Amino acid sequence: MRKIKYKKARKVHLNQLVYTGKHKKLESKMQLFVYDDLDFTEYQDLAISDFRECIDNTKTNWLNLHGLSDINTVEGIGDFFSIDSYLLSDILNTSRRTKMEESASSLFFNIKSILPTENSDNISSEQISFFIKDEILISFQEKSSDFFSHIRERIRTHSGVVRTKKADYLLSLLLEAVMENFYITIENEEDKVEELIDLSKTSTNPDVLIRIEKHRDNLSFLKRSIIPLRDSLYGIKTLKEDVVCNVIQMDSYVYFSRLHQKSLELLEQIESDLGMLEGASNFFFSSQSHKMNEIMKTLTIVSAIFIPLTFIVGVYGMNFDYMPELRYQNGYYTVIGIMFLIVILMVLYFKKRRWF
Repeated sequence: MRKIKYKKARKVHLNQLVYTGKHKKLESKMQLFVYDDLDFTEYQDLAISDFRECIDNTKTNWLNLHGLSDINTVEGIGDFFSIDSYLLSDILNTSRRTKMEESASSLFFNIKSILPTENSDNISSEQISFFIKDEILISFQEKSSDFFSHIRERIRTHSGVVRTKKADYLLSLLLEAVMENFYITIENEEDKVEELIDLSKTSTNPDVLIRIEKHRDNLSFLKRSIIPLRDSLYGIKTLKEDVVCNVIQMDSYVYFSRLHQKSLELLEQIESDLGMLEGASNFFFSSQSHKMNEIMKTLTIVSAIFIPLTFIVGVYGMNFDYMPELRYQNGYYTVIGIMFLIVILMVLYFKKRRWF
């Protein structure tokens, strides 16, 4: 059974730009949203040379990059927006754990997006990174996905308050969308956990135990992914008292506080599911032990019944010349009758004692 765990971090130099993910053949594409309460512009298939013309510092800008295999594109974005090289290295090295790092004028955040694999007990993981600076939010995704489709639609149609808010509120929406994937994954795991609990009560197939351990590994992986996310969100909450960082506005901290609360709820849910799996595993072993005890009890009763019969047969199987019972005309039938009577009496005795 293959244990699901974080991939061992590649030994990449702090400032070395190497993409360590598995989507190495995907083409890098950029999309830009520029908006405020009154106006909205969307740019597709953007090039770095278009930044100066398209980006409007008086409005909120959301630049989204799909595909991290093109190192030159990532490096070009870093040069244009003055992103430190070690942060670019963290964006490309997908084996890094979730982290948050702030400065006076910027905030960096990366997160693991986790979803169940269709028709499988496996779960898939993708790293998404965010960099916010001067009302410009940049998101880096390993591949194209529909995590943020509803947010894009809200921006296009001016639904809700997203167009009236700044980039920090947009960041909270994007983080919330990624966290929704945790709920989807946990819900999928819970459905399979309930199925395994039912199987553990009715089946003694060892495959049930293998599946229990598989989902225990999945939930442990989810837990290891959410704990650093919880810590990072708590770190954002504490920025409220930090006068050095001014990236997030005071009225936006409440959104990150809610996300931190959600991360706590996710961890509680995972702990509950791990407890249920532990119960299913214990029930499976108890069921196996009970079945083995029943088999051993049956064999013991059969052995106990044959002990006196074996003794009688052994006695009359001795080769002495003077054994008067051997010369009786009905001796054979008498001994068989006695043996049969012994069996009946022992069965009735065991039945009375409720041994079977």
